[in-house]
Amino acid sequence: MIRVNPHYSKLQASYLFSEIARKVSEFQAGNPDKDIIKLGIGDVTHGLPPACIEAMHKAVDEMAVDATFRGYGPEQGYDFLREAIALNDFASRGVTIQPDEIFISDGAKCDSGNIQEILAQDARIAVPDPVYPVYVDTNVMAGRTGKWKDGRYQGLVYLESTANNHYVPALPSEAVDAIYLCFPNNPTGATVTHDELKAWVEYAREHKSLILFDAAYEAFIRDESLPHSIYEVDGADEVAIEFRSFSKTAGFTGTRCAYTIVPKACRAYDAAGTVQDLHFLWNRRHTTKFNGVSYPVQRAAEAVFSPQGQEQIKALNDGYLHNAAHIRQQISTLGYDFVGGQNSPYIWINTGEDSWAFFDRLLNEAAVVTTPGAGFGACGEGYIRISAFNDFAKVEEAMQRIAAVLGR
Repeated sequence: MIRVNPHYSKLQASYLFSEIARKVSEFQAGNPDKDIIKLGIGDVTHGLPPACIEAMHKAVDEMAVDATFRGYGPEQGYDFLREAIALNDFASRGVTIQPDEIFISDGAKCDSGNIQEILAQDARIAVPDPVYPVYVDTNVMAGRTGKWKDGRYQGLVYLESTANNHYVPALPSEAVDAIYLCFPNNPTGATVTHDELKAWVEYAREHKSLILFDAAYEAFIRDESLPHSIYEVDGADEVAIEFRSFSKTAGFTGTRCAYTIVPKACRAYDAAGTVQDLHFLWNRRHTTKFNGVSYPVQRAAEAVFSPQGQEQIKALNDGYLHNAAHIRQQISTLGYDFVGGQNSPYIWINTGEDSWAFFDRLLNEAAVVTTPGAGFGACGEGYIRISAFNDFAKVEEAMQRIAAVLGR
């Protein structure tokens, strides 16, 4: 008798963004005349940078000619893209990452979920709260947690991120094996300093832990005193894996291209305490389960690092940060406390109310979609997240509608 994975039954009824989509769909069906403005899910709204489009068109033309056609590419990614990443994302900031330590994939979401496959079944996992749901749900699916109780999964270590600690969680008070961190943070928009990140690296080195560092939003950092990569901290290459993405950096949410860095120095251990090579293990998993990102998409991603591409993505992301600044100004005028929106496209707002009720109020009365903080964890209750990914005119109108509702 074939049986299902019993751990799936521990998952909550619906993935956060699926539940939001359901509510929005129901509202639209009941109000077909309403123009809904979406500032919820972190999806970009502007077209791809011209440099990327030009490179993609050229690559597509190559695929039409036998002499330049490409079949299966290397699962880890083409050398031209891995070399461009190593040079521009790391060497330019004084960090040594070799091209063959970079693995090209179809999404940081996929990699941050799949990475847990190379960890021991009984690994003790620490996650921030609030948290990007994928970190939690994939470990639930893998059987590393107990049941859902009082708004949390038993067996996970939750690292509370609140206004009291400026949304940068404290080091665990108990030993953990793997730690998920995300900065600039999704959902709070908070950032981390070099010294704060150094403390995490030192903890991991002392406790033989592994940091899973999500840097998907690093392109929005404008304060150059802030680290863009965990590898800017000495010794991090021994205890950290980093996830990055072109989704928010260059608008590739529908084009799909990302990359994960697994340094050859990164270590883990078997049951006997013998050092194991995480780079080798991830390469083995990656080549077994993934056939690579398409050649035209990788050429488009390479164009991100051209002089024209760099200018274009900066202008693109500056536009989203301009939206964020406007949201911050309007929320401040309304008298709410918030964080984020300066080095991040997300603004995390303390509503002082039930977060799903507040979400429903803005949807039903203002026709504006946000994200309820409770969907990101217990520490998200009472908050909403507003995304800056939209046209400025839409953001401006959305904030006018919100002000009309909240200012009553």
